[in-house]
Amino acid sequence: MLQKLSPQQIQLMKLLQVPTVALEQRIKEELEANPALDEGVSEENSEFEQQEESALNTTEDQGEDDYQDDSYDFDEYINDYIEDDPASYKLRSDNSYSDEEEKTIPIAVEDSFHDYLEQQLGLLALKDEKEEVIAQQIIGSIDDDGYLRREPIAILDDLMFSQNIFAEESEVLEILKKIQRFDPPGIGARDLQECLKIQLQLKLEREELLDDDQVKWLKYGVRIITKYFDEFTKKHYEKLIRQLNVTEAQLKNAIDEILKCNPKPASGYSSSTGRGAAQYIVPDFIIVNRDGELELSLNSKNAPDLRINDQYRDMLKAYKVNTKGRRANRKEKEAVMFIKQKIDSARWFIDAIRQRQQTMYNSMYAIMQYQYDFFLSGDQKKLRPMILKDIADITGLDISTISRVANSKFVQTEFGTKRLKDFFSESLSTTEGEEVSTLEVKKILREVIDVENKRKPLSDEKLKNILQEKGYNIARRTVAKYREQLGIPVARLRKEL
Repeated sequence: MLQKLSPQQIQLMKLLQVPTVALEQRIKEELEANPALDEGVSEENSEFEQQEESALNTTEDQGEDDYQDDSYDFDEYINDYIEDDPASYKLRSDNSYSDEEEKTIPIAVEDSFHDYLEQQLGLLALKDEKEEVIAQQIIGSIDDDGYLRREPIAILDDLMFSQNIFAEESEVLEILKKIQRFDPPGIGARDLQECLKIQLQLKLEREELLDDDQVKWLKYGVRIITKYFDEFTKKHYEKLIRQLNVTEAQLKNAIDEILKCNPKPASGYSSSTGRGAAQYIVPDFIIVNRDGELELSLNSKNAPDLRINDQYRDMLKAYKVNTKGRRANRKEKEAVMFIKQKIDSARWFIDAIRQRQQTMYNSMYAIMQYQYDFFLSGDQKKLRPMILKDIADITGLDISTISRVANSKFVQTEFGTKRLKDFFSESLSTTEGEEVSTLEVKKILREVIDVENKRKPLSDEKLKNILQEKGYNIARRTVAKYREQLGIPVARLRKEL
């Protein structure tokens, strides 16, 4: 039999998935939706206590007589709420970072990349409103890497069905050429070959700012990308030397100019400058080393104090005064029911935020204890193999809950801000039978590849032999898997002149 989650449990699961940087917006949405939920610190500093809920059983299509049923003491229900004092039902975490410390944590707020492109529309010499709509449709079709991966015919269909505009493919291509001159260079390209060619040609247009050698290497670069792109991508350098009739040194200079291009133009965008800039990450946890003792705290920057709105408590008190000595009528009871529903909803949300913080703290505390040596030293070789089940067993939480906590969360340490899920890894045996983290093996694999002779890169077989010499019991196919996970291409594609 399947166990169904309550609405409150579902709300908690959803909140667990939200990183701290997005929590503020989620809380704002709830504050706008529920007038009984308020932001601010209540006068009392009492801890959260378990609130005893008063249940009111109602059915649809109730008549006036139903409200006269003496089986439920409505006054007692009101007294319970007033005695509980909903206004004192607030959110506070003793494991949160102090306000003063929180002010040092930066948050990057950026405009949309597509907004940045639209701002440049004014630079185009467009003839009429139709061309402007076509330009906007093209910009809206550019993906997050900066490429236009939709065919012109698909854009024409979009224009016809959504804008009721009929255009020719030649019109779309003409405007696309203009957009491809936007900043950042290479934007609007339909594939990598076009992207690199656009960037090289834009550099050549500023020929007066370049020396003769740069112009020569850029022209060679355009020729390579235009006529010999396949040979270039496969690094068939000997073939390129023959076909271009150049020396190895000349080919290297030309390829160096190509490699200066950005294969993902949009990745270099920042709202403030239009260029790449430091991207800030808001950590969800902070670990501090106090003389050899680790201290964990939650970053509650985006979780303001929450409480029940005073006006809703006052409305309950007013109801009690107004109905003293008489039986409440239907409208009064309906009003109280509405107030109850809003207060319950606010309590559930405050509870869910509190449980989110407690669950996150408990989970991160277990991870910190499990990887204590790493958080003390920052030495990646001291990371222990750790899977979700290990932390689930320690905390008593479900594996899916630990997965939600680990996903999209970051911890700030004195060695930098780390992604939580990067601490989870399988184990691998050494030749001495010791269990080590696969993260350690990947780190050493990257180090070996970083110092290899790029003229003769190491094959997976040779990498396997080197790792085995270092004491790691590993197969060639495992080396290939780890290399791919690190985003490192095969030996042939790592070759350089």
